[in-house]
Amino acid sequence: QVQLTESGGGLVQAGESLRLSCAASGFPLDDYVIGWFRQAPGKEREGVSCGNSGISYYADSVKDRFAIFRDNYKNIAYLQIFNLKPEDTAVYYCATDLSLRITKTSAEYYCRRTSSFSSWGQATQVTVSS
Repeated sequence: QVQLTESGGGLVQAGESLRLSCAASGFPLDDYVIGWFRQAPGKEREGVSCGNSGISYYADSVKDRFAIFRDNYKNIAYLQIFNLKPEDTAVYYCATDLSLRITKTSAEYYCRRTSSFSSWGQATQVTVSS
């Protein structure tokens, strides 16, 4: 059974960094795409990043401050956020779909869409104070 368990959110001050974790179980992380989404109050869920072991996509709004990586031995994916801003305040989700395959060309198309992913973590809240 595919399961994603998130951790690492919290209350931080603007300018600080934070690392979110997404622990995967039921499948080997290194073979599959992990997507990262966020949803701010009153807004739609936004795809901010996703990737597999060789390809990474970042939304333009976060490109210089977000980084994704994974520890395939521990089966954990990470979203590192640098220089946090109040507008990063949101609920953050990781997601996967075992049938999803991306290329450098198709990554943006699939990674921006919630419909590309069928399994979701429980989410973690990130709150950034100014």
